[in-house]
Amino acid sequence: MLSRPTSPPISKGLEIKKLILQGFNSFKHLKHLHAHLLRFGLCHDNYLLNMILRCSFDFSDTNYTRFLFHQIKQPNIFLWNTMIRGLVSNDCFDDAIEFYGLMRSEGFLPNNFTFPFVLKACARLLDLQLGVKIHTLVVKGGFDCDVFVKTSLVCLYAKCGYLEDAHKVFDDIPDKNVVSWTAIISGYIGVGKFREAIDMFRRLLEMNLAPDSFTIVRVLSACTQLGDLNSGEWIHKCIMEMGMVRNVFVGTSLVDMYAKCGNMEKARSVFDGMPEKDIVSWGAMIQGYALNGLPKEAIDLFLQMQRENVKPDCYTVVGVLSACARLGALELGEWVSGLVDRNEFLYNPVLGTALIDLYAKCGSMSRAWEVFKGMKEKDRVVWNAIISGLAMNGYVKISFGLFGQVEKLGIKPDGNTFIGLLCGCTHAGLVDEGRRYFNSMYRFFSLTPSIEHYGCMVDLLGRAGLLDEAHQLIRNMPMEANAIVWGALLGACRIHRDTQLAELALKQLIELEPWNSGNYVLLSNIYSANLKWDEAAKVRLSMNEKRIQKPPGCSWIEVDGIVHEFLVGDKYHPLSEKIYAKLDELTKKMKVAGYVPTTDFVLFDIEEEEKEHFLGCHSEKLAIAFGLISATPTAVIRVVKNLRVCGDCHMAIKLISSITGREITVRDNNRFHCFREGSCSCNDYW
Repeated sequence: MLSRPTSPPISKGLEIKKLILQGFNSFKHLKHLHAHLLRFGLCHDNYLLNMILRCSFDFSDTNYTRFLFHQIKQPNIFLWNTMIRGLVSNDCFDDAIEFYGLMRSEGFLPNNFTFPFVLKACARLLDLQLGVKIHTLVVKGGFDCDVFVKTSLVCLYAKCGYLEDAHKVFDDIPDKNVVSWTAIISGYIGVGKFREAIDMFRRLLEMNLAPDSFTIVRVLSACTQLGDLNSGEWIHKCIMEMGMVRNVFVGTSLVDMYAKCGNMEKARSVFDGMPEKDIVSWGAMIQGYALNGLPKEAIDLFLQMQRENVKPDCYTVVGVLSACARLGALELGEWVSGLVDRNEFLYNPVLGTALIDLYAKCGSMSRAWEVFKGMKEKDRVVWNAIISGLAMNGYVKISFGLFGQVEKLGIKPDGNTFIGLLCGCTHAGLVDEGRRYFNSMYRFFSLTPSIEHYGCMVDLLGRAGLLDEAHQLIRNMPMEANAIVWGALLGACRIHRDTQLAELALKQLIELEPWNSGNYVLLSNIYSANLKWDEAAKVRLSMNEKRIQKPPGCSWIEVDGIVHEFLVGDKYHPLSEKIYAKLDELTKKMKVAGYVPTTDFVLFDIEEEEKEHFLGCHSEKLAIAFGLISATPTAVIRVVKNLRVCGDCHMAIKLISSITGREITVRDNNRFHCFREGSCSCNDYW
C-alpha cells in the first residue's frame, strides 16, 4: 500500500519566507530560492509565490516572472494584481493590458488594487477606449468612491487630453489627497495650462494639505514654463515654511526655475545652500550660467565640480560645451569632450550637436564637419547645427547644398533651419536668395515665418542698403515688431548713415527696452559719424539723466586652455607692457601698409590724436596682441567680444592678419568674422 505524501513542514515555509524577506543579492540567488520552494512542495503556496513574483520584478527580468506565473496551477487575484503591477512598474504597458485581459477571461473581477495599475497602463499608451470601459467597470463594481482609483482616472483623462473630463472626475472625489491634486495639476501642465496649474496648487494649500516633493517639482516646472518669477519666489517661501528646502529634488527644481527665469543670483544662493547635490543639480546650475550669458561662471563651476570628483553627465557636458563655444575656448571644450566616450557624441544627437556648435563657433568647420559625418543618428537639430555653422563661417553655398539634402532625405525643415539659411544670406549679402528662402517657408513648407525670420530679413535688406524695403517689411509684418527687428534696422542705418530712419527706429527701441544702452550708443555713433556733435551730446545727456551706462567693451581669448579677459584700455594683465609694445609695433606696420585710423567710429567729439588712442586700446585689439605674443606661431587667434566690433577694428584686424600671416577669428554680439590673409569672410561693412 502506497503511503500518502506528507505535507511540507511548516518550518520550511517559514524558513523560505524569512529568506525572501532578507532580500536577494542577485537574480541567481532568487532562482535558487525558487528551486527550494519547488523542492519542498511549496509550489501551491500562493502567499510565498506572490513574494517570489514581487521580488523577481526588482531584477527587471519579466520573461522569468511570466514563466514563473504560468507554472502556477491556481493563481488568485493577488497574484494577478502582482503581475499587472510589476509589468507596469517595468514599463511593459502592453503586456500589463494583455494580462488584464487574461485575468478577465479567467473569470476574475478586478478590484481597487487592479484598477490603478491598468489605468496607468492605458494612460501611458493613450488607450482612452479601454480606459473608458474600465471606468464603466469601476462604477459597476462600486469603486467610484475609492480615491486611488478615481485619481488614476483623473490621470488617464488628463494624459489623453480630455482635461474637462479629468476635472469632472476630480471634482467627484469626496476625499481628495495630495496625489489627487498632483494628478490634476500635472494634467494642466500636460496641456500647457501652466497658470491654471499654479492656481490649483494655491487651492491645494488652502485645503491645508501638505504637498509632497513631486507636487512641488511639478508646480515649479509650470513657473519655469511661464517665466513667472513672482510665483516661483512665492512657492520658494512655501517650501521654506514647510521645511522642504533640503530635499535634493526640490532644491534642483528651484535652481532650474530661477536660472530659466534669469535670476542667477537666487539660483546660486539655492545651489550653495543645498546640503546634498547630485549631478542634476550641478547640471542645472551650469546650464543656467551658459543660457544666461555667463559662460565664464559656467566653466568655473564645472571645474569646481571636477575638483569634487562628480562625474559629468550628458546634459552637464552640453552646458559646458555651450559656455566654451560662447567664449571661443576651443582647447578647453575639447578637454571637456574628452571626459565623455567619443562614441557618445556619435550616437547621441544632443551631445553631437553641442560639439558641432563648439567647433563652428570657434571657426573650426573642418572638425565640425568630421563630427557631423561620423554621427550615426542625424536628426533635424543636427542638420540645423551644421547648416548654421557653415553659414556662420562663410561657407554659405555649401549650407544651401546641405539644405537640398535635407529635403531629399524627407526631413522636414523647421523655423531654425531657415534662420540658419537666412543668416547665411545676410552674412554673404545674398539678397535674392534670402527673399527666395523667406517666401518658400509658407509656400512650400507650410511654415509661418516667426518674428525671428522677419528680423533676419530686415537685417539682410538693411545691410544691402535697401532701407526703405526693410522699413516697409516691418510695417507689413503680421505681428508687432520687437527689439530684435528694430535693432536690425537701426544697425543698417548705422552702416548707411541714415540718421532720419535711425531716429525713428530708436524711438521704437527706447519704448521696448528703455534700459538698453546699446540703442543710445548706436544713435550717438551715427550722429558723431555725421559730425552732428550737439545731437550726439543730447543722446549722451539723456543716458546720464536716466542713469543708463554703456557696458565696457570686453574680449576673451583662450591660450593653452586658459581664458584671458581684456577690457577696453586694460592695463591689469601681467603682460600689459608686452601687449602694448606689440600693438605699437603692429600699428607702425599697418600705417606703412596704408592704414589710417577710422576715427568716425569714436563716440566723443575729441581731438584726432586722442581718438586714435581710444581706437588703439579696444579690447579685441588687446586680446589679439596678447594672442600673437603668447600662442604658438601656427595657432588660430580666436577672440570673442561682448559688443559689436567697430569698423576701425574690423579694418585693422584685416591688416594684422595680412601682416602676420595669421588666421584670426572674432565673434562679437552680432556676427562671426573670420580673417584670412587680409580678407574677411563676412560682408559686415559693405
